[in-house]
Amino acid sequence: MSKVRIIMYHYVRDLKNSRYPEIKGLDYELFKQQIAFLKKHFTIVTMEDVIEAWNSENGTLPENAVLLTFDDGYIDNFTAVFPILNEYKVQGSFFIPGKSFAENVLLDVNKVHFTLASADICSLVKDIYMLLDQWRSEEPASDIPSNEELFEKYAVAGRYDNKETVFVKRILQKAVPEGIRNRISSDLFQKYVGMPEDKFARELYMNRDQIRCMKREGMFIGVHGYDHYWLGNLPEQEMQADIDKALEVMDEFIDQDNWVLNYPYGSRNPNVLQYIESRGCRAGMTIEVEVADSAVHGRYELPRLNCNDFPPKSDSYLAIG
Repeated sequence: MSKVRIIMYHYVRDLKNSRYPEIKGLDYELFKQQIAFLKKHFTIVTMEDVIEAWNSENGTLPENAVLLTFDDGYIDNFTAVFPILNEYKVQGSFFIPGKSFAENVLLDVNKVHFTLASADICSLVKDIYMLLDQWRSEEPASDIPSNEELFEKYAVAGRYDNKETVFVKRILQKAVPEGIRNRISSDLFQKYVGMPEDKFARELYMNRDQIRCMKREGMFIGVHGYDHYWLGNLPEQEMQADIDKALEVMDEFIDQDNWVLNYPYGSRNPNVLQYIESRGCRAGMTIEVEVADSAVHGRYELPRLNCNDFPPKSDSYLAIG
């Protein structure tokens, strides 16, 4: 039996001196303190250690094992995170949506993040209502539920977001047809952020050379889909196509017979699990908040804790079993 606390990170940057201090991330100085804390009180293991523990009868992990995972392939991973991990001689696992570096396209998930970091949430909800009303009048066959119905269904507070923020995220992530939410995301991004999307994308994501450098220095590179879709919500053929395309563009950085998938938004279903197994995947990362335990969690259902659950942000990890 093996247990490991898998920690999830997204943005790591000098927040107060950045252009977007309200982005939901971990401040660089706090990250340095956190890695020092983890190095002192835990054993930071590699992704290869975890793959071995979950895929072999004799694989075990040390007591108080911790695995570091970083989502979405941001430039912060290279400029802020990578040097600290190298300094402490520990591995991070970086999960990168293929489209971010293959096409230099700004993903919808990041349009939403930076719009939320730049706008008043009440104004943003009103804008979404207005834009949805426009789409209903222009595309009456789109069959979009009323604003009131959508708010009642999707405005549910999360661990770190109020209900209005969750509502905005869900509307722009999955609740309305893709073409409509793409347009609405772009309209709101231009209104509140005001930068060309291609220029913003080039500044936000790592490029191939940076990913190549991190892999060469011992970091683990994993798969995070191609388009950062909710894989569990896609029709089966589209789900398979997204994963296939991700594996194709990530080929340089992964072992096609021994790779790891981090489900965007944690979204998966039995068809996703069956397909990734057939393609050589050895582990899957979710966003359920628990300690990963080989006696409880299958290799494709590994839960993760948030970086905010650990000092110096909090001691919440103590209460999470």
